[in-house]
Amino acid sequence: MEIDSPLPGTEPPRDCPRCPRLVAFRRECQAEYPDWWNAPVYAFGDPDAWLAFAGLAPGKHGANRTGRPFTGDYAGDLLFATLAEFGLGNGRYDARIDDGLTLEGAIIVNSVKCLPPQNKPTPAEIANCRPFFETQLAALPKVRVVIALGRIAHNATLRAAGMRLAAFPFAHGAIHILSDGRYLIDSYHCSRYNTNTGRLTAAMFADVFRTAIALKDQTRGPNSSTSPR
Repeated sequence: MEIDSPLPGTEPPRDCPRCPRLVAFRRECQAEYPDWWNAPVYAFGDPDAWLAFAGLAPGKHGANRTGRPFTGDYAGDLLFATLAEFGLGNGRYDARIDDGLTLEGAIIVNSVKCLPPQNKPTPAEIANCRPFFETQLAALPKVRVVIALGRIAHNATLRAAGMRLAAFPFAHGAIHILSDGRYLIDSYHCSRYNTNTGRLTAAMFADVFRTAIALKDQTRGPNSSTSPR
């Protein structure tokens, strides 16, 4: 299986050795499911995007299986349906990497590239993957708004901007101005658990998109010399 990244030169190698626990888990999956992707999952979407989604990490039966972020699990059903609702997706999402789906104006970049056991990366693993995440955000000069899907992605985005976590607490729907002039919007992760428990509804998620669209023209992006007002 070959997959091209929209941000070539920024991805970890398929056999990335940085995190011993994740490497061991990857090898277990490769032995059990040899036809799966089972490797660091690349970014997906439009390299000229104005909107970036900071995800958490690949799901075992989703992105780790298919090789495309949020593809093949429940979280992708809600994310891609909402992207389509707001005109950011072209084609029909069918939970397969060959479904022909493309994104226009949006890109997905995970803060952790490899599958973690129980979907819980350790602080050391998050730190080990930070250079890839930071490089990819820096390679998106047209991005004006970042939506963080969950607290880990929120923290990773703040660290990438060199900002103090304590000064910008995570809260669903919260808006933060990053040091480079972009906006960061927090959202609960679109996981099955969050939606089944009612912590995140489709309407709440759509409201985050509406906020992003309302903010996109209020900042000039990472090269702006002034902060948005």
